[in-house]
Amino acid sequence: MHDLDGLRAALDGDLLIPAAPGYGAARRPALARFWDVCPQAVVRCASARDVARTIGYARDTGTHMVPRGGGHCFAGRSSTEGVVLDLSRLDAITVGSDGRARIGAGARLAQVYDVLHEHGRTIPAGCGPTVGIAGLTLGGGLGLLGRRHGLTCDALAGARVVLADGRAVGCDTDRDPELFWALRGAGGGQFGVVTSLTFATVPEPRATRFELCWPETEADTVITAWQHWAPDAPDEITANLTVAAQPGRPLHVAVFGACIRAGAAPSLLDELVAASGTRAEIRLRHGLAIRDLKGSFAGDAPDTGAQLTVSRSEFFAHPLPAAAITALLDQLTAGPIGRRELNFTAMGGAYNRTSTDATAFAHRGERFLLEHIARDDPQWADRSWAIAHPHGSGRVYPNFPDPQLDSWAAAYHGDNLPRLAAAKQAYDPGRLFRFPQAIWPEPARETSVPARAVRGDRMRRPPRRALLRDEPATPDPSIPVIRGGALWAR
Repeated sequence: MHDLDGLRAALDGDLLIPAAPGYGAARRPALARFWDVCPQAVVRCASARDVARTIGYARDTGTHMVPRGGGHCFAGRSSTEGVVLDLSRLDAITVGSDGRARIGAGARLAQVYDVLHEHGRTIPAGCGPTVGIAGLTLGGGLGLLGRRHGLTCDALAGARVVLADGRAVGCDTDRDPELFWALRGAGGGQFGVVTSLTFATVPEPRATRFELCWPETEADTVITAWQHWAPDAPDEITANLTVAAQPGRPLHVAVFGACIRAGAAPSLLDELVAASGTRAEIRLRHGLAIRDLKGSFAGDAPDTGAQLTVSRSEFFAHPLPAAAITALLDQLTAGPIGRRELNFTAMGGAYNRTSTDATAFAHRGERFLLEHIARDDPQWADRSWAIAHPHGSGRVYPNFPDPQLDSWAAAYHGDNLPRLAAAKQAYDPGRLFRFPQAIWPEPARETSVPARAVRGDRMRRPPRRALLRDEPATPDPSIPVIRGGALWAR
């Protein structure tokens, strides 16, 4: 098939071009920053066959193609001027008697939690109701149950994948084990198009939701106490910290999260309050099913799709020194203030008990993740990140891509990079699945080049030996530099 009409005729689903009804809504991802990107076509897949046929079209014509599950990629990797492979119809969810759940790659988290709840089961994952299960899993997957049960990708027991050559394969620890290893935490869209995922679920516990608030004058002492307490707290409690500035309001200083150890939340939170040396306002809600807990936090989240503009982040293996905390808080309130946030996510627990090479996710020794999030103020995000960066580990969560990174391959993949490059060579040697900062199929030097959302570039150019070889020497001024991050899309 070398033309879109031929592709359309072969599909079980729909192919939408710019003149077609519904194209405008179908082409837009969740994040408004990429609403100006207009693909030549959107394929709304109704089957894995549609995925294979579209991959074949992209391979035969050299058209850039990207898969889209939830459309929340902060670097625009699910948008292109080529072909968008919309997986949203592949959203079936079934739960077996053995507790294993097979979930279509187009399912969103709210759907997942609803169906699993009906069976008294759940998985560790994020809070954003419209976040896609596939992208979340392939990049790791942080969530309120993570310190007890690990990353979302740690619960992955198998996957169905359509490869660059059009073959549909099942992978797990016995079948194509290197592909299965690579899918767990390297980031989506690297090795093939995942059409379904199988998870080992856990019994759905009851949880206590909590929020502790302090006056803005205590922000520094709360950060200090939190970073020493939260990563080492019992696995059953996840306590994250946000310090937010808004025009005309005092700083919002809050620790929020959930505890799944029955009756333990008050005493555990008292430890944090005692460590901070100051009193906090405490709100508790007991007895929430995980589905309802997730829904309660999702209701609190801002509309990041239309509002989120910039975010940078990094993992930290050691606590921030007092001087860095003071400088971060000074920068948070310096100059004209839009909405700015410092968000701290606790690691430790089950996240860190898995060895670094057990999955592709390389960040198993970190204490916390710090995000610098702003609305329409990239300079503040850069300045704030620069204050914290000297104390960071240099590692970055793959689901929060940062196009400004100089050594992005090491930041995302660490010591797992050579094995990932070998997997790329085995499953996508022609690099059909590509984007700025994507893994290359052979070792090559890193190039510090401004990244951009891929705009339908062709595959048939002769390769040059550099990791970012099909990016321009200077950024396209029509394409904004995108920085990743959002509090609820983990």
